[in-house]
Order: sequence, then structure tokens, then C-alpha cells
Amino acid sequence: MSEVLICGGAGYIGSHMAQWLAEHGHSVTVLDNLSTGHRGAIRWGDLIEADLLDPAALESAFHGRSFDAVMHFCAKSLVGESVAEPYAYYANNVTGTLNLLEAMRRHEVNKLVFSSTAAVFGNPVSDVIDEEHPKAPINPYGASKLMAERFLADAAHAYGLRSVALRYFNAAGALPEHGIGEAHACETHLIPNVLRAALGQGPSLKIFGNDYDTADGTCLRDYVHVQDLAQAHALALGFMDRHEGAHTFNLGNGQGFSVHDVIATAASVSGVAIPYEVAPRRAGDPARLVASSDKARELLGWTPRWTELAPIIESAWRWHRDQPRWSPHHIHADASIQAA
Repeated sequence: MSEVLICGGAGYIGSHMAQWLAEHGHSVTVLDNLSTGHRGAIRWGDLIEADLLDPAALESAFHGRSFDAVMHFCAKSLVGESVAEPYAYYANNVTGTLNLLEAMRRHEVNKLVFSSTAAVFGNPVSDVIDEEHPKAPINPYGASKLMAERFLADAAHAYGLRSVALRYFNAAGALPEHGIGEAHACETHLIPNVLRAALGQGPSLKIFGNDYDTADGTCLRDYVHVQDLAQAHALALGFMDRHEGAHTFNLGNGQGFSVHDVIATAASVSGVAIPYEVAPRRAGDPARLVASSDKARELLGWTPRWTELAPIIESAWRWHRDQPRWSPHHIHADASIQAA
């Protein structure tokens, strides 16, 4: 079994990754600066409290330890914030990644699984997006992730780094039985905001546009359960054992669910009528964002278990329902449909 360093292991996907690896016999160490992650989510493995922007702290984290691979989830990831504060995003997501790669090279760790995003594609030119779709990010967040993917390709050629970049579409769901779920202070994702509206937390829910060319007029998005994402990352470890170079995979359910689908399913799961209001469209929101994950299925052997919307939302509902009430100052009840 492997010794794995999870950078960002106190966050949403990182904590689920730590749980999956520990359950399957791997040894886990979490590195996190706890700026957006949660100390209470670190239940599997030791914590190294450090920042990727601090090379000395990274050197200390690697010194005297032996890791077989690194999983990199550390990133600023709010699209709107990236537009307002691009320097902070390039520093954190680009410089931080470069610092990590340099530390790995110094300490001869040559396998990295990188958390990327569908935001590298920008506005889609096809209804279903595969890995060859044009990459034209429309915000600094997506651009910073695409730059990091380029680092990995260059590092494979120059230094023999083996890497897998996994481009998520919309991560969703939770593992309430393990006490972990999606807990962002500034929440921009649709499902948690719909569930908060069901719990009466925060202002009214908004749907941005109901006149798209879709069956019910609202945007379609591809939701993939966080546990299925964790499984894909674990499969990537084995893939790197067998393959040199830098590789990219899209991860999604392969199905599009509309904003109305999410609201209706959440109402059914929770037993609560969920109020919402319709607002004008937002610039840059495409009608459909759906992944083709054929490459991941074929080469990684990835088969998502959570293929229906209701179980995904039900897992998130049970987690949100049992959490302490959030402060209204930290609730942003937008029906956001950005790619995660």
C-alpha cells in the first residue's frame, strides 16, 4: 500500500480522499493551511499545517518523510473572486503548484494526482465535452489550472514526473456516516445552496435564467459524487505505476440535470417545498456542461457508482441537515451553475 501526501486534505474533496485511502489500507498525511479547510475534517492521518506559498514549510514537510505519491487539492476556486483578485489566484494556484513540484523533485517523489477543473475549457463548443475539447478558459481560476496542467506536461518531459490531472465537472454529495461533506463559508454551488434554502438558511434561492434551449429552460450540469471522484484519484495512483508521462481525464456522470431537476429532487428528498425566484441570465453561463468520461472509464477502469441524482442529493441532505446552523453572513444562496 502507498504512503500518500494529500495537499488540501482538510477541504471538501480532499477529506473524502483521505477517508477513501485510509479505508483501503493506504497511509495518509494531510498538508493544509486551514484557510478554507476544516481541522475537524482531518480524521484520517496526521496533519502538517503548512502553506504551498512557503517553500521553507514545504521543505520541512517533506524532510524526513517518505511519500510514494502526492495528491494536490490546494487551490482557490471561486470564479467570481478570481476575476476580482487574479493576482491572488495566480499566486496560490500557479506559484503554489510550482513550489510543490520543486519540493517533490528535491525529495524524489515522482507521482502526482492533480485536482483540475472543467473551467479549463471555457465556453463549450459541443454539448458533451471530452479531453480534446478546445481549452479557452474565460476566468483566472480556469486559466490558473490550465497553467498548472502545462507544468505537469513540461515536468514529465524534463524530469520524468508521472502525473494525472483530473478535470471535475460538478462535485456533489457527502459521506454523512463519516461526518464529512461540502462546507464552504462562501458557497457558490447549486446543490448545497438548494439544501440550505430547504433548511431556511440564508436569503431566497435564485435561478439565473429560465429561457435556455433545454427541456425546462434552465441550465444542465453534470453532477458527480465526491466518493466517485475519490475512487478515480485512487485508480490514478495505479495508472501512474504503469504509465509514464502526464495524462488528463474528464470526470463526470455523463448526464445533464437541470436546475429545476435539482430543486425538484431536493424537495422530494427533504420533504420540504423549496422557494426560489427567477433572475436574469448571467453572462458566460452556457446552456449545457456535460462530461464525456469515456477515457477515464477505458484507461482508468473508473465506473461511477452514484449515477442517479436523488441518491447524490440525499447523501448531501443528510449531512447538511445534521450540521449546526450557519451564520447568515456566510450564506450565499445563488443557484450557481459554475463548473466545479
